Amino acid sequence: MSERSARSLAKGSEPPGPVTEGLIRIYSMRFCPFAKRTLLVLKAKGIRHEVININLKNKPEWFFTKNPLGLVPVLENSQGQLICESAITCEYLDEAYPGRKLWPDDPYEKARQKMDFELFSEVPRLLKSIFSRRDKEDCSGLKEQLCKEFSKLEEVLTKKKTTFFGGYSVSMIDYLIWPWFEWLQAMELSECADHTPKLKLWMAAMWEDPTVSALRMDVKAFQGFFALYSQNSLEAYDYGL
Repeated sequence: MSERSARSLAKGSEPPGPVTEGLIRIYSMRFCPFAKRTLLVLKAKGIRHEVININLKNKPEWFFTKNPLGLVPVLENSQGQLICESAITCEYLDEAYPGRKLWPDDPYEKARQKMDFELFSEVPRLLKSIFSRRDKEDCSGLKEQLCKEFSKLEEVLTKKKTTFFGGYSVSMIDYLIWPWFEWLQAMELSECADHTPKLKLWMAAMWEDPTVSALRMDVKAFQGFFALYSQNSLEAYDYGL
C-alpha cells in the first residue's frame, strides 16, 4: 500500500504506470476532505490500494485524462476503469468489494440515511467560504449559518437516539460527513458546535473509530497547509513532507 504522505505529482511529471492486479489506485490530495471520504472507505473495508497525490494548484497534464474536471478523488482499477466524485467512489467501493457493508442493505433505511446526508450539503460550502475569507473579512454571518446547519444534524441524532448517523456503529454516512469536522479545530471553529451536545458526542466517538484514528491528520499540518494555500503557494499540498 502506497504511503499517503507521498509528495504530490505536478505539471511536467510522468504519468504513473498501469495499476497492479489486485490493487485499486486513488488519485488524492492529502488535505482534501472529498478525497478523505474515499480514503476512509478504503481503510474501513480493508481494500488494498495505492495513493497518488496530485498538486491541485499545478496539475499534471496527464491527470485530465483521468478526470477532465481535474478534481480528486479518482479511482482507477487494473482494468483502467475510472470512477470520479467522492460519494460515487465510496458507493462503488462498498458495492464492488466484499466484507463489511457501510450502506445498509434495506432499501428504505439506505434511502433514509441518504436523505439525512442531504442535510449536511451546505456545510462544505460554508467551511470553504469561511476559509477563503480568513483574516480578510468578518465571518460572523457565515459562522451563524454553520451553527444552524449543525442544528439540523443535531436534530437527526436526537430523533435517532443513536451515537452515529447510521445507527449504533459507524457507517457510510458518518464517513461521508466526517472529513469536514476534522477541519473544525484547525480552523478554530469548534465553538460552532457548542450548542449541539449530541453532535459533539458523535465527534468524540468518531475520533475513537479505528479507521478515523489511523487516517488522522495533525491540526498543525492542516494549519500549515491553510497558511501556504492562502498565499497561493505551490508547496501547500506537500506541507510537512
